[in-house]
Amino acid sequence: MSSSAPIGVFDSGVGGLSVLRAIRAALPHEDLVYVADSAHVPYGSKSQHYIQQRSLTLTMFLTSSAIGLNAKAVVVACNTATAAAAALLRSRFGVPIVAMEPAVKPAVAATKVGVVGVLATVGTLQSAQFAALLGRFGAGVEVVTQPCPGLAEQVEAGDLWGPTTRALVEQYTKPLLTRGADTIVLGCTHYPFLRPLIQDIVGPDVALIDTGAAVAQQLRQVLAAKDLITTAETPGHELFWTTGDVHVARDVFAKLWAPEAEVQQLPDEFAGLHELKHVESS
Repeated sequence: MSSSAPIGVFDSGVGGLSVLRAIRAALPHEDLVYVADSAHVPYGSKSQHYIQQRSLTLTMFLTSSAIGLNAKAVVVACNTATAAAAALLRSRFGVPIVAMEPAVKPAVAATKVGVVGVLATVGTLQSAQFAALLGRFGAGVEVVTQPCPGLAEQVEAGDLWGPTTRALVEQYTKPLLTRGADTIVLGCTHYPFLRPLIQDIVGPDVALIDTGAAVAQQLRQVLAAKDLITTAETPGHELFWTTGDVHVARDVFAKLWAPEAEVQQLPDEFAGLHELKHVESS
């Protein structure tokens, strides 16, 4: 692996851009390659096997020498994919795999009343990894979990303030507030883009916690330990790919990342659209 190689990042869709932004802040000189698997979003409603196959395929794309990306590390910027596939990816690939986990530990440390809420996908909340997190860090506090069907899709559509998005956020945060939560974990990488709306709904006294900055720092430490931090002194570049509609993606990336963001269509052999059609027809 070369220190000049890019860092690969993937998510079920555009949510991982919240993690990418933290990575860019922590590692300003690194080249970054991001894949939004938007044709398959949300991962939270898919089977573990399905998520594993998509994660393997996308990691293969990011690390492939045939394509010329040769990523020196891969960040799984998705809590659901982390739970389903991070261990598998580490067993199959020689590059460092840096993954997510819902911020239960810092939320438990932050709560003043002993009640923590967690907003996440069904896949994350039902995972063994999340159960282990609660076992390690949830003792002594009440953790109230809330699956959020449809919320990631609103971010995918670039709808961060519309009435449908607001209604969903109100619906999903109400049980947490009713139980008295003063700290809420944003347990999906899509949700930080809804932070202003969520804060507006839950009020200023409720702390919102996500793990983007922590993941970026972990990535920096992993690269430093392997002497893989770039020696370049110029600002790094970003490459963006999607398995979804590239025209829709360009509009959403312009809103969530930067107006000049260029998004390319992922090659057919990695897009897995035949898998999607099979699932839809079964």
